[in-house]
Amino acid sequence: MSDIPENQRRAGGNIADPNNQIAHKLKALYSSVEREPIPDMFLDLLEKLDRAERLDKPQL
Repeated sequence: MSDIPENQRRAGGNIADPNNQIAHKLKALYSSVEREPIPDMFLDLLEKLDRAERLDKPQL
């Protein structure tokens, strides 16, 4: 049995290849950032923007 993960064997990637290592680490980093909660301050700013856009929108 190989120590190379199944998805890399199917893709033909070699885990020793520096490009594959970088890609794997970047995917892991992106996934961890994706799971982080959105800061309250940012949510407040988005709400203010939505409010401003609704007020600025012409009524038909």
